[in-house]
Amino acid sequence: MAGKLRITLVKSPIGAIPKQRKTVEALGLKKMHMTVEQPDNDAIRGMIWQVKHLVKVEEI
Repeated sequence: MAGKLRITLVKSPIGAIPKQRKTVEALGLKKMHMTVEQPDNDAIRGMIWQVKHLVKVEEI
């Protein structure tokens, strides 16, 4: 696991539980269709797994 991940918010976290909303915010996503690049590590992968229904992930 090396490199980066491109994470895009594709579904609104408005209806999600508060823990998932905070996870989306911690990933650096603030608005719909916003894209951020994060390092590919176990911590980020775990956060993505918690909100996998809200985000789209690409390896770069």
